[in-house]
Amino acid sequence: MKKVNLPLIAAALIIALSGCRANAPVNAPSPATAELAAPQADNIIEIKEKMFVAQTNEIYINTADYLGRTIKYEGIFQSFILDDIGEPYYSVIRYGPGCCGTDGDCGFEVIWDGAYPGQDDWVEVVGVLEEYDEDGYTYLRLALTSLTVLDTRGEEYVTQ
Repeated sequence: MKKVNLPLIAAALIIALSGCRANAPVNAPSPATAELAAPQADNIIEIKEKMFVAQTNEIYINTADYLGRTIKYEGIFQSFILDDIGEPYYSVIRYGPGCCGTDGDCGFEVIWDGAYPGQDDWVEVVGVLEEYDEDGYTYLRLALTSLTVLDTRGEEYVTQ
């Protein structure tokens, strides 16, 4: 009977199971990030209803990966005026989990060259993610290429 060299077999198994990860980039995106960032139809990132909070947070956390990219989603149109600035701001949001007022709202500020819809209208927006500076702070917004008021509303309250 042949003698079996267990340490040699164990080493061979470890090498075989480790695969080719040695050639992977050090800063490779996680599988979740790669899935979200993968190009969709017409290279548009579409934020889906069931993962709205997670996808929106991913974009805010990894902003550099999404700047200049086209994003599409549906939500509630909101307009508001900050007391200290006095100019209107616009956003498309959904209500997320939170404890105090609007701290759970998630979505993006939007700018648009056309007429804005009414307060709380359900809209679909498509726009390019950009940063802008105001009073020493950097903010994100979508420069819209499309804004459509929809008759059918999606889920206003989202959780993940």
